[in-house]
Amino acid sequence: MNDSYLKFVNSPFGGRLARSLGLPKPEVLRRYRADRPEFDGLVAIGAGREPHLFDALASLIASIGMTSVAHESAGLWVPLASRHGLMTGRFEPAEAAAPGKLAALLFDASGIDDSSLLEPLHGFFHDTLRSLGKCGRIVVLGRPPETCASPRQWTAQRALEGFVRSLGKEARRGITANLVYVEPGSESGIEATLRFFLSPRSAYVSGQVVRIAAHGALPQNPPAFDWRQPLAGHRALVTGAARGIGASIASVLAAEGAQVIGLDVPSARDALDATMRQLNGSALAFDIAAPEAPAQIAAALDELGVDIVVHNAGITKDKTIAKMTDTAWQSVIDINLSAQERIDEALLAGGILRDGGRIIAVSSISGIAGNPGQTNYATSKAGVIGRVQSMAPHLRARGITINAVAPGFIETQMTAKIPLAIREAGRRMNSMSQGGQPVDVAQTIAWLAHPGSAGVTGQVVRVCGQSLIGA
Repeated sequence: MNDSYLKFVNSPFGGRLARSLGLPKPEVLRRYRADRPEFDGLVAIGAGREPHLFDALASLIASIGMTSVAHESAGLWVPLASRHGLMTGRFEPAEAAAPGKLAALLFDASGIDDSSLLEPLHGFFHDTLRSLGKCGRIVVLGRPPETCASPRQWTAQRALEGFVRSLGKEARRGITANLVYVEPGSESGIEATLRFFLSPRSAYVSGQVVRIAAHGALPQNPPAFDWRQPLAGHRALVTGAARGIGASIASVLAAEGAQVIGLDVPSARDALDATMRQLNGSALAFDIAAPEAPAQIAAALDELGVDIVVHNAGITKDKTIAKMTDTAWQSVIDINLSAQERIDEALLAGGILRDGGRIIAVSSISGIAGNPGQTNYATSKAGVIGRVQSMAPHLRARGITINAVAPGFIETQMTAKIPLAIREAGRRMNSMSQGGQPVDVAQTIAWLAHPGSAGVTGQVVRVCGQSLIGA
């Protein structure tokens, strides 16, 4: 679906009119394209007191081909920058005003253990934010508050969430800001997550907090993979794959090297077959709400097994609670939530989902913030979040991760049917002032399915452009 306003204000005439009338001008987001470099440009790195992750950050930036400059916001760590051959210095206001100078800002806050030591955050971003280019990236790294040794450290680290979310709402111009909490001992597992948040793949993911777990959740001898096709040799089941977001998920996973098995209802068989043919995948036509469906799916996958399961299938039947029928309530709960439980139970019990596998479920910001007329839908999507959080500890012993994505307003055939005024509100009520694309959800799922994301589990990541609704 096209956003006519976005196109208009980014035309020469529309841009001039928007400026003269003071209208909002959403940025055309830079999304991943295979024919363009994924990483390029200059990265400014800052840090608080005694940063723990600086070596990993500097090495990563060098490995992906970006150039780093270290900001002199804390003299104690300048020797670390020198060891990596990084230039250090304080950005002057005139220098900071140069548009497009920087592609990304990284800040290592992992050593901040007292609220009185948060000042370097202000110093770094005060000096550098104005020189961050359009569609730039901001990533702050810290330690999970619940792993902190003292109440003061917990307090200081928890404060980072408010800072990053506010920064994301201030930055505009298609810039994203995210916080990554790195548990001590998990430093070797941060690369896939940082690559995602630094790349155009995360164009519509902002204001998010992600935790990377320690090595207890990681395989002892992780298999080698190619960053260009990290899912090569993996089999992925995607439900609701015939069209829309599901088809986009299947396409991105296939581009990453996965062999995709698409599943949808029998009535969508023609569309499903067409989608899978384009991806050299295979199709399964089952109604996931049917009692026999879990056994049928397990039998179809049993011979070769599966490494990735994406629960995307879902329906809406919107009515206020007073007008909602029993059937409308139960069918939404059954398809959006209970079917996921039954399918996973069958695949896990039979060992069909292999150890080290990935389960990724599609939730919604409705499951976080609620929505009038969607008590059934919001209940089901909040239940998906509950599944992810409750199942993660149980799957850890097998090295299986389980996560959810929670899309906001995504441009699909479903949202195209929303009345114009409500549709425009959904598009504009986020930090990007626009709706997302199905590929934004798909790219986030591909990151969670990545072999390098083994430390990310029990997480709910919103793909909503930092929607103003919900936490």
